[in-house]
Amino acid sequence: MTMSLTQHIITIAMVVLGTMLTRFLPFIVFPSGKPTPKYVQYLGKVLPSAVIGLLVIYCFKDVSLLSVSQGVPEFLGVAAVVLLHFWKKNMLLSIAGGTIVYMLLVQMLF
Repeated sequence: MTMSLTQHIITIAMVVLGTMLTRFLPFIVFPSGKPTPKYVQYLGKVLPSAVIGLLVIYCFKDVSLLSVSQGVPEFLGVAAVVLLHFWKKNMLLSIAGGTIVYMLLVQMLF
């Protein structure tokens, strides 16, 4: 089933509206002249760590520790991310390096 021209236009308009809303709404709700509420400051401090924690849990949710070789590439990939991040303090390098290590292990060894 293909979309008509009208459906394409409506879809693009909704995506643009959603993008604009998420970009401009914080500036409307929290103007620069007023202090930022304490709960928003708190969320700004705790949410990044919580999101990273959820991503780590999500990445390991299907890993079985009872199998001999399963989980090894995942844990080595995480170790590469941690080591690279402590060494260079560069998030992009850490994530890319860990992904490359994981993919090489999965494609060539496991």
